[in-house]
Amino acid sequence: MRQVIDQGGTGSSRRSFCARQGWRLAALGIAAIVAAPLLLVFSGWLQPEGEVWRHLADTILGGLIVNTLLLLAGVGIGVLLLGVGLAWLTTLCEFPGRRFFEWALMLPLAVPAYVFAFVVLGVFDFSGPVQTFMREAFGADSGLPNVRSTGGVITVLVLVLYPYVYMLTRSAFLTQGRGTLEAARILGLGPWGAFFRVALPMARPAIVAGVSLALMETLADFGTVAVFNYDTFTTAIYKAWFGFFNLQAASQLASLLLLFVALGLIGESRLRGRARYHETSRTSQPARQPLPGYRAWLATATASLVFSFAFLLPLVQLLIWAWSVLAEDMDGRYLGLLGHTLMLGAIAALLTVSGALLLGLVRRRHPDRLTGSMVRVATLGYALPGSVLAVGVMLTFTGLDNFLNLLSRLIYGTSPGQILGGSLFALLMAYLVRFLAVAFGPIEGGLNRIRPSLAEAARTLGATPYQVLRRVYLPLLRPGLLTALLLVLVDVMKEMPATLLLRPFGWDTLAVRIYEMTSEGEWERAALPSVTLVLLGLLPVLLLVRRSGYGHSRGRKA
Repeated sequence: MRQVIDQGGTGSSRRSFCARQGWRLAALGIAAIVAAPLLLVFSGWLQPEGEVWRHLADTILGGLIVNTLLLLAGVGIGVLLLGVGLAWLTTLCEFPGRRFFEWALMLPLAVPAYVFAFVVLGVFDFSGPVQTFMREAFGADSGLPNVRSTGGVITVLVLVLYPYVYMLTRSAFLTQGRGTLEAARILGLGPWGAFFRVALPMARPAIVAGVSLALMETLADFGTVAVFNYDTFTTAIYKAWFGFFNLQAASQLASLLLLFVALGLIGESRLRGRARYHETSRTSQPARQPLPGYRAWLATATASLVFSFAFLLPLVQLLIWAWSVLAEDMDGRYLGLLGHTLMLGAIAALLTVSGALLLGLVRRRHPDRLTGSMVRVATLGYALPGSVLAVGVMLTFTGLDNFLNLLSRLIYGTSPGQILGGSLFALLMAYLVRFLAVAFGPIEGGLNRIRPSLAEAARTLGATPYQVLRRVYLPLLRPGLLTALLLVLVDVMKEMPATLLLRPFGWDTLAVRIYEMTSEGEWERAALPSVTLVLLGLLPVLLLVRRSGYGHSRGRKA
């Protein structure tokens, strides 16, 4: 009898051990999927392309580095000043329209940067309506500075990306509470002194995080710089791939871009250091200072200008252009592009959220250093620009194709050719790697709110791991899962460089259509797919607004 029990216990423990290792192997597999394209990007240096690099060095390489550094510096300073300034206005000051602007200033997140870029060119370029009117009204010598310049690209990216800094900084200001600022005032600091010496240093981690996000998006941007014909590493990667038809040169350029990304991540870590900023007593929200006289209306005018130029005017112009070509462009091709976009987004969202849920459960079951390292590697993809990721994925699947062809020749005497490279599967893998971190955040937050005792009680009552997942975790995680699905869906639909480089033949999307039309200067023809992406992009932004401190503060006031 004891022998049977021992054998049963041994078998049960063995199955439990295998199940635990299965979870770990699944997490390791996801981490390997993310790491493989990254490693293969650097493997491009094993086959140096001397002629291509001599050509690049003689023509555009120096300009690429200078343009990239100028863009990073300009966007970093711009989003810092605009994001922190607007967060200070809407959180610590009282002025007409504040309650509207505190959430409306987040809406530019819904506008893809490449969409805003071609709207700016269509309206403010030399042949656009604004400069045409100025020449007719004030003479041929009147006009605006050249929009197709470094300053123009920086302005576009700042107006699109400042909400990252605004949103995080505003949340940091809201959590500081009234007591800290009042204590600073009691100690003799005025409003400006309390802001610069207390509120701003305490919000430093959030500010650094917001600026870092904006700079990562700047490095990853392809559509905006392509519209402006502004050469950066992302455009050079595209030209090396489709211009020189040289994937190795593209991978070497991608590796240089990755160095910029790595330096940015190291810089963020060094800026934040080990400092911690804690609020010891939060009795209420910060007291807002009413702005007197003209200052109040100046604050309203500033917020109105930013909101109008970053969101309202682009949306209105897109609607005007879309209406002018609606009868012509609302056809079967548009519906096909919309169907491809939604289908790719839905499949990628389900795949990515499933992977993120698996990672979250593994980390919860095995909170050790090894599992944590695998999760960090698996969620590294969001820091990779889409063009770099496309190169890495193509190199990965090209290597797999070569291996499969070799096996086929050895066994059957023939090779099937390209199977995985350039397939829909390769594109979906790129989406998985790129947006796994986007899905992991809401899911991990939901898991942290579930008490471990609930799952333990279910297992004590005899529930299998699958039953625990289906009857405990999934119902409680429903809000986080829906948020993750929505965020990934919209991000996939807006993704341009990876889709442009990896899409199979016949799988054009709305983002690809926008690139094709804007590259030919057909602003009106690009408007209808752009309006579609902007309206879809409003969904996650409104979700962020709902979950931000705006709704909380309004509820408190009431």
